[in-house]
Amino acid sequence: MPRFLVQRIVLLIPTLLLASVLIFAIIELAPGDPARMMLGTEATPAEVAAERVRLGLDRPIPIRYLIWLSDVAHLNLGVSLVYDRPVTALVREAFPNTLRLALAALILSVTIGFPLGILSALRQNRPTDFLVTSFASLGLAIPSFWLGILLILLFSVTLKWLPPSGAGDPGQGFLTSLRYLVLPVVTIAVSNLAVFSRFVRSSMIDVLSADFVRTARAKGLAEPLVVYRHALRNALIPVVTILGIQFGRLLGGAVITEAVFAYPGIGRLVVTSILNRDYPVVQATLMLVVIIFLVTNIVVDASYAFLDPRVSPGRSPR
Repeated sequence: MPRFLVQRIVLLIPTLLLASVLIFAIIELAPGDPARMMLGTEATPAEVAAERVRLGLDRPIPIRYLIWLSDVAHLNLGVSLVYDRPVTALVREAFPNTLRLALAALILSVTIGFPLGILSALRQNRPTDFLVTSFASLGLAIPSFWLGILLILLFSVTLKWLPPSGAGDPGQGFLTSLRYLVLPVVTIAVSNLAVFSRFVRSSMIDVLSADFVRTARAKGLAEPLVVYRHALRNALIPVVTILGIQFGRLLGGAVITEAVFAYPGIGRLVVTSILNRDYPVVQATLMLVVIIFLVTNIVVDASYAFLDPRVSPGRSPR
């Protein structure tokens, strides 16, 4: 296992380099001039030229890329063009909020989605299975922004039970912070638990028809023991992949949900930076999202050997 992890970590280097090239190229191809944006439309050409020199925009693109890559390697992400603050500080403030949102949404999704998927598989082609699959299809079909707006209208505007947006004050109590999390967490969890329930159902149906499950039942093992000790552990291998992808996506920033609820996380920071053409922040947050996805994939691959010792960590499970 350590050798496998070392190999995967080494492979991160060319992947990150390729991602950095793409991110830098996308920003360079974006319309607009950061110097002009900072100075405003009334700035003279001489002032814009001087600002471009100060920002280093007068240098060749390859040189700017190498300088930016060196700064990223030293965790020097530059200064925001809009907030006039270090990008590192902005990311440090936004990431814990997204982490809390992602963990809460993932826990809620797994707590509800996994039992629903197992129940649906055990009641295949019965009314229970129909209800669960219908709910999952509905959860996948509902747009997150629309669901979020409906929840705000119902629980914030009409019932006035929960705050409609934001994350509250830093010094507030736990229960007050929890009230701000409820609506965005539910909005994210609906689609995620639908995904988890469908994948758990599909994987469990495949495993329950396997020979080793029939053998365990023929030996007289109790049904809960057959389901949870033998079938579920083998069924989790493909599900863990989806779990890791969804968690990486949430940590990368639930962009739409955070924008709807004005939640101060990574997703909202990305949207605000793109709208304001705050290129240093956009580059930093995109690199952070790439790193999160890559690290999550390594953790998911390493978990295969724990779930099924027959799976070699050097190759994908079959």
